Amino acid sequence: MDAVAALLPDRGLMGAACEALGLSRASFHRRRTAGRRPPRACPPRPKPARALAANERQCVLDLLREPRFLDQAPAEVYAELLDQGLYHCSIRTMYRILHENGEVKERRRQLRHPTYTKPELIAEGPNKVWSWDITKLMGPVKWTYFYLYVIIDIFSRRVVAWHVADAETAALFKPLFEDAAAKHGVLPGQLTLHADRGASMKAKATALLLADLGVTKSHSRPHTSNDNPFSESLFKTCKYQPQFPQRFGSIQDAKAFCRRFFEWYNREHHHLGIGLMTPNQVHYGQADQVYAQRQKTLDNAFNANPNRFVKKPPKPPQKPTAVWINPPKMKTEIQA
Repeated sequence: MDAVAALLPDRGLMGAACEALGLSRASFHRRRTAGRRPPRACPPRPKPARALAANERQCVLDLLREPRFLDQAPAEVYAELLDQGLYHCSIRTMYRILHENGEVKERRRQLRHPTYTKPELIAEGPNKVWSWDITKLMGPVKWTYFYLYVIIDIFSRRVVAWHVADAETAALFKPLFEDAAAKHGVLPGQLTLHADRGASMKAKATALLLADLGVTKSHSRPHTSNDNPFSESLFKTCKYQPQFPQRFGSIQDAKAFCRRFFEWYNREHHHLGIGLMTPNQVHYGQADQVYAQRQKTLDNAFNANPNRFVKKPPKPPQKPTAVWINPPKMKTEIQA
């Protein structure tokens, strides 16, 4: 700033320079002299002559602490004292005295949202992490719904259990999960069950069931659909089928559709997330065999026409090795 001032002794030139830089002259002079002046200490605020004395403030505080006024607001105390012909101070002064003594706070019980932990789960094989959710299927008339319960293995994408009911309750989930756990030989401490924070997912009956079976429970964060992507993706695949009706005429129709869909999904649907294999192939350990057969087919194609493959011999889509829900950030990414 001093160099600029030395080069521009003329006030007119200085003003033009400040205008060209988009800086006001007042800001220029303030910044120029900021380092020269010692910071000005603010003098203590003098006590107003009209302020209550210390004994008077204590008297008001003792009055507000009396049992008859203990649960009353200062405005109520002020009005009641006036009706008795007494005046000590204003309502604002009562609040000020209470605040100085730490006796002013919100009396109602306020809702405080806890800090929800980001779920980070990994599955390196079948029957390690399951995800479950419930979706609505529209019934025959407006405002009628059927509820589709689905449990999916996130590693193989296989639907291990499903059920259609006319109500959403944790009581219906218990036999569904017990049957799936017994069918797939789930041992205590082996499985993690992930879900969102719906009423049935957080129900006490569900928590007790999982504790009895030795299953670790995991929940999504509120309003975060990315924390439960596998169930959400499955429901989208189901509802985007050309055969999916706008409404189901009855619960029997809904069950018939879901039976056909999940049979096709597990046996025939080639899932992009698991190397274009079917969920059954991955779930029942056929991935290596399928991958080897595909590689053999591509090798034959390459040997027959190598000029069609420019960069390198073709390879089939990679086999699934690990599946994540919210993979943790690498240390290099955190440091960057």
